[in-house]
Amino acid sequence: MKLLLLGKGGQVGWELQRSLAPLGELVALDHDSTEFHADFSQPERLLETVRAVRPDVIVNAAAHTAVDKAESEPELARTLNATAPGILAKAAGELGALVVHYSTDYVFDGSGEHAWREDDVTGPLSVYGQTKLEGERLVAANCPKHLIFRTSWVYAARGGNFAKTMLRLAKERDKLTVIDDQFGAPTGAELLADATAHAIRETLREPGKAGLYHLVAGGVTNWNGYARFVIEQAQAMDVELKAGPDAVQPVHTSAFPLPAKRPLNSRLDTSRFRTSFGLVLPPWEEGVKRMLRETL
Repeated sequence: MKLLLLGKGGQVGWELQRSLAPLGELVALDHDSTEFHADFSQPERLLETVRAVRPDVIVNAAAHTAVDKAESEPELARTLNATAPGILAKAAGELGALVVHYSTDYVFDGSGEHAWREDDVTGPLSVYGQTKLEGERLVAANCPKHLIFRTSWVYAARGGNFAKTMLRLAKERDKLTVIDDQFGAPTGAELLADATAHAIRETLREPGKAGLYHLVAGGVTNWNGYARFVIEQAQAMDVELKAGPDAVQPVHTSAFPLPAKRPLNSRLDTSRFRTSFGLVLPPWEEGVKRMLRETL
């Protein structure tokens, strides 16, 4: 089996290189790859790459993820998040390949306190959310053999992340102010990559499992609780900090106005994924602890 991975340099793409390798021959590309074209800003050329590689599975981990910047460059965001994935899906459909694509909780309006299900009405609040929703629809329309995973609050040990930022600030300041009215589940890129590899194997065996799924770690918190947890864990590991967990002050989203409006409720119901693929999604705390052990 041959697999084509696009966006190998991102948080999820980096972990996918590891998790997909045992499945078969892996061709992993990024926007600056030279052997094959993989620049999503020139989506039509992606057809050349797919036709040259002729993969059995295409995994798209590339996207325009600069949420605020997307507000000022909507056409680029649409090209990267919708047009290019749609073209990839069309190419996959021509080959009879399975296409895997990642989406986001930003396709919802963030209202209420319930965990969003796959068939709930969408209502994105931002250009980022709008273009990601458009991408979902183009992928599904152009390739019947698809896996679309909506996820949220993604982090990885590699590169920057919220936890590292909180620890840096806690070393510098006596007090932190962190939003407490946005709720979701911090989800590790490692978990996403491993769950993706498992889902690919299962879907190739049982094509009826293709479709749209919510995929996040278990449990729920807010950004304030996330920050407090990270600081508590760091203290337990004898990291010297000026600010302890009790110094993390709550504040509402309205105190930090940004170009793109954030959904307050990013809870995602993963029942469909867990039932279809027979996996238990661990509590978000477990992944964060592991990431901290790797980075501290």
